[in-house]
Order: sequence, then structure tokens, then C-alpha cells
Amino acid sequence: MVDQPGVAGCDEAGRGPLAGPVVCAAVVLPERHDILGLADSKALSPQTRENLFEIVLERSEHCVVTVSAAEIDSSNILRASLQGMAQAVAGLPGVPSMAVVDGNQVPPGMPCPCEAWVKGDARHAAVAAASILAKVTRDRIMRELAREYPAYGFERNFGYPTPDHLVALRLHGPCPVHRASFGPVRDSLNQPTLFHS
Repeated sequence: MVDQPGVAGCDEAGRGPLAGPVVCAAVVLPERHDILGLADSKALSPQTRENLFEIVLERSEHCVVTVSAAEIDSSNILRASLQGMAQAVAGLPGVPSMAVVDGNQVPPGMPCPCEAWVKGDARHAAVAAASILAKVTRDRIMRELAREYPAYGFERNFGYPTPDHLVALRLHGPCPVHRASFGPVRDSLNQPTLFHS
């Protein structure tokens, strides 16, 4: 895995779900850092992610940005994700010499030179660290939303279109944190629901 001190890694979590925010994170690792086990967050166990989350917070410069479902609906998921990543890099304590983002598009409005790396979270240490911050932050948000909207099983599906989530959408309609612009949610909007005014 590439390790470039002073270079910001940037990634997001939550493009695919039907509910909840997209969370974007940017991380600059210190020179000669000793954080072991950095990898694509999806390849790590939940407990390993949690452990690395705390270590990355303690030993890096970082910024985490949350883009709400309403903001996603007002633009689109790709634009919201790219804007969130640019905001995360801009929110770092200092302007990095360069940023590497996970994916195949450089976000517009980046405050420094930027490269897009496909599977960057498996190839670049700072991007892997950013993927961990984004994923753990988003999972925690979805567990909180599960307490507020218990009908949808967000603590299990994290907003993704699992069979149980789709059944709940059909039974209850969407809640305020669902993404109305996404097909299954849009299809359920004509159904009666407790959450509509």
C-alpha cells in the first residue's frame, strides 16, 4: 500500500443506501506513522474498524463531512459525494500538498492538486484511513437513526436496500431520512405513511 506523508486521502461511505447521509472523510497521516492494519474499510471486521477509527482520530489530521439525504435529493448522489469530498479536504487544518480520492473522478473545487485512484482505499494508506473514518461515522449515525425510526432496521441494514428494508418501505412508506430521489423510495411515496404531513 502506498504511503505518502503530507498527502490527503479522501473517501466516502454511503452512496448506495436508500436512507441516511453520505459521509466523506479526508485524512493526512503523519510522516513515519505506525498505524498498522489500514485497509479498505469494507474488508475489515466491525471491531477492527472501530479500533482503527480511534487510532486514526488520535494520530492524524482529519475532517469528516456529512451530506444529508435532503442535500442528496436536491442535487444527485454523485454530485453530493464529490462536493462532500471536496469539503472534507478543504476542512483539514492545513492545505495538503496533494489529495488522492477513491474513485475515478476528481471532485470539482478541490483546494489542492488531486488524483482519483480506482480502489484507492485498498492502495493508499491515507485513503484507507479516510474510508475507515467515513464508514464508522456513517454506521454510528445509522444506529442513532434506527432509534428514531425503528420500523426500518437501520441498525442492521444501514439504509441499504435489503429485503427487510424494502418490505418496511412498502409497509410504512419513507421516513424523513429516506432519499426521495432513489427509485424504491420514490415508488413508495404514494403509499400512506405515519411520517407524511
